Amino acid sequence: MTKETITTTKWGIDNAHSEVSFKVRHMMVSNVRGKFGKFEGKINTSGNDFTNAEIEINIETNSVLTGDEQRDGHLRSPDFFDAVNHKYITFRSTSMEKRNDELYDLKGELTIKGVSRPVTLQVEHGGILKDPWGNEKAGFTLNGKINRKDWNLNWNTVLEAGGVLVGEEVALTADVELAKVK
Repeated sequence: MTKETITTTKWGIDNAHSEVSFKVRHMMVSNVRGKFGKFEGKINTSGNDFTNAEIEINIETNSVLTGDEQRDGHLRSPDFFDAVNHKYITFRSTSMEKRNDELYDLKGELTIKGVSRPVTLQVEHGGILKDPWGNEKAGFTLNGKINRKDWNLNWNTVLEAGGVLVGEEVALTADVELAKVK
């Protein structure tokens, strides 16, 4: 009887070809979008099979960018991310279940501002190819929604006409290109 050898493949995020972003309602009538400029990740798979991949992502809270310097400063403050005391938003996978050849459900623990909660993200697998220099790349788009209050991101203000300034639901999107570590 022979033992089957499982080869662990290590992947890293190609930051030049990846983006982590979010969208939230503003004044109940429009959306504000933002992104994080600095993040890193470690992904381990069995060969090129991403089913049940082990994923660790760290996003620098201080790198939040919305296109408005004053808003970015407010997001870095204790009212939101408290970037001085909580340098990273982290995600650790617990499972990645394949729905079909292109779609996965990624479950894991998201930690923001010291609060950890389970989340499920929908993942679309774009495929695996070699770039012109012989490096193996894999592409993914991740989408999900969270309620920011579940992570104690509670700041808000009531509008004179009713409603609130910042919506509770936050849409998360990540377009990620992975590079196989040699």
